[in-house]
Amino acid sequence: MSAADPMLEAERVLRICSACMYCDGICPVFPAIDGKHGFSLSDVSYLSNLCHNCQGCWHDCQYAPPHPFAVNLPATFADLRQRSYADHLWPSVLGRAFRASSLAVPATVALMLLITVALVLSTSSPEIFFAADAREGAFYRVLPWPAMAGLAGASFAWAVIAITLATLRYWRTIAPETTISEIVRALPIALSDIITLRHLGGGGPGCHDHDERTSQRRRILHHLTAGGFVLSGLSTIAGSAYHHLLGVMAPYPVASLPVMLGLVGGVTMTAGAAGLLGLEARANRAPSDRGETKLNVAFLVLLALVGASGLAVLGFRSTPAMAPLLTVHLGLVFGLFAALPFSKALHAPFRAAALLRAAIDSNRRASARAPNASGNSP
Repeated sequence: MSAADPMLEAERVLRICSACMYCDGICPVFPAIDGKHGFSLSDVSYLSNLCHNCQGCWHDCQYAPPHPFAVNLPATFADLRQRSYADHLWPSVLGRAFRASSLAVPATVALMLLITVALVLSTSSPEIFFAADAREGAFYRVLPWPAMAGLAGASFAWAVIAITLATLRYWRTIAPETTISEIVRALPIALSDIITLRHLGGGGPGCHDHDERTSQRRRILHHLTAGGFVLSGLSTIAGSAYHHLLGVMAPYPVASLPVMLGLVGGVTMTAGAAGLLGLEARANRAPSDRGETKLNVAFLVLLALVGASGLAVLGFRSTPAMAPLLTVHLGLVFGLFAALPFSKALHAPFRAAALLRAAIDSNRRASARAPNASGNSP
């Protein structure tokens, strides 16, 4: 791929794919390029995020290296996905930082860890920090509730605002001229594809995680990771309800709703992230991009650390290790929220937007093929 002008390389490869169409049926990218002979910046931004990186087209392509055409659609799209993240990040200065360094996520997490440690040391005494305390409200004797809720609320609000605005900017780039009714009709299709991760099936048999063999492992591990993240969020919401509505402060009994949700969520998120890291370690590097691999690994390591540290707090909360473990866990959680807008987490809303456009386009193609009222094709 031409590092000097990835747009030219993308158009070259997509022209070849559009003329060949041997891979039609593998994923929604190929119906989207069928019959097209030119590709704009918005087209490639849309198509790169519509790609689920199952790598089926790489293994099926008769023009892949060592053929002189050297078609490598997965690697081309991987590079373009990163560019689409950088181009639409909010505020725009984040895009420049995103392009300049792959250390943005670990640096942000390290900063939030330092802030959390500093707050704990300034509000807690050594006697409290190194003592076993399983009484109600023990967590807030390590870090007072106002500081804990303030950092969590600020970092989470920042993540929601920044990701929402970045996604809206991306949607304006790729959205076709459409109506509200078209969007409403397309939403059920798009939501089904988003929730089921259907296109991680690689057209049916699964993704090529290591070589030409296919499996559903990546799809299953994505479900575990995303499901665990959602359950962990629900655990926090349940804990807030216990605190504010029932007047009961953490730590809660093991059989309580917040703890059970957090336990299942922590286990599944950690297992899913660790499994995906294993797939990354064994992945074929030819149809991949080094920059995207770094993004993937940084985000998955962070998710695994958040899940594992939460489980460690639960396992050792009645011991003197509780306060140090809680401090590390909170710092990682705050760091995760702060880093979400410029991490690989962006692939979720961007891909959701691309799937919505794909559903709109699919409905339009179906309408164009449908017979008119007289039974004749329009």
